[in-house]
Amino acid sequence: MRDNPLVLHVLGARPNFVKAAPVVGGLAELGIRQGIIHTGQHYDALMSDVFFADLGLPEPIANLGVGSGTHARQTAALLTGLEDVVLEHRPALVVVYGDVNSTLAAILVCAKLHVPTAHVEAGLRSFDRQMPEEVNRVVTDALSDLLFATSPEALSHLAHEGVDPAKVHLVGNPMIDSLFAALPKLDPAPVQERLGIDGRYAVATLHRPANVDDPEAARELVDAVLGVAEQVPVVVPLHPRGRQRLADAGLVDRPHLKIVDPLGYVDFLSLVRGAALVVTDSGGVQEETTMLGVPCLTVRPNTERPITVTHGTNRLVTPASLPAAASKALADGAATPSGELPPLWDGAAGPRIARVIEAWLRGDSLSPAAKGALR
Repeated sequence: MRDNPLVLHVLGARPNFVKAAPVVGGLAELGIRQGIIHTGQHYDALMSDVFFADLGLPEPIANLGVGSGTHARQTAALLTGLEDVVLEHRPALVVVYGDVNSTLAAILVCAKLHVPTAHVEAGLRSFDRQMPEEVNRVVTDALSDLLFATSPEALSHLAHEGVDPAKVHLVGNPMIDSLFAALPKLDPAPVQERLGIDGRYAVATLHRPANVDDPEAARELVDAVLGVAEQVPVVVPLHPRGRQRLADAGLVDRPHLKIVDPLGYVDFLSLVRGAALVVTDSGGVQEETTMLGVPCLTVRPNTERPITVTHGTNRLVTPASLPAAASKALADGAATPSGELPPLWDGAAGPRIARVIEAWLRGDSLSPAAKGALR
């Protein structure tokens, strides 16, 4: 173990910040030196900066400010920016999160520079290579030195792909750690009052390329959301990605449909906690609604988080089936997760990850028994 090794975290989008906060906190408890690289992939302050305050994250040591663009242009900017920062700081380990372009770029840079990496949320698969996130997941897991899995099915996916099991650790879900920590602050009433919401309502979050990039698909999705709004008022915190295309398709303020700017972490989860229904195409929201017991309809043909369907409150729907599915969910009322919650979704994933990283920095290899002790 080198003296005073440095661990860097690469964060680019809302879910990255939420997953990283418990890991950063766990490493800080162990006295490990660390720093955050904010790539600026989410360049809107409401999509990134506010999360540092909400989650108690330290100020980043670098902000690349790459902004938006095509996958190629954004990834190219990330590659050059990250290479400079990694070369400057020479970390002992770089930790990446999830499946965004910042994650892919960091893995590629570190692989070329022979800098070890760890992937938090390894092994999730939708088995749909049309999703850019799926490509990012597969490449990231193939090149990572430590792989932290959030659910049991991820272990089998990694084994099928030939990943050395010694690299893989089932640690639980750090996004749930952040949710547990925030629970005392999740009060829907102030957010509802500020947004002018009275009574029962649904929340919708929509940004996936398959749903918003094609004008015809966007129109079909908007028509489906309008079908939900005929049954219950719908609040849409609108992601910058695809905002104009969705507006062109008719997703604008109208009776029973309220478009608002992106919300901070606590405000958004407070709004979700008070909702009768959530409509989404986001991965993280599927997990958050599972833990909050809020009915969730995911407008996608597949999910890399099937555990939210088998153990949670999530259901996959098409745009055509969305209004009817919403009607049923609203009639059924508040959801409760089916059976036990997913394994190790207990609010302690961050410290588990931190202990594995500490052992790895010391050069210790963890036996299966030692891995089990970490849980």
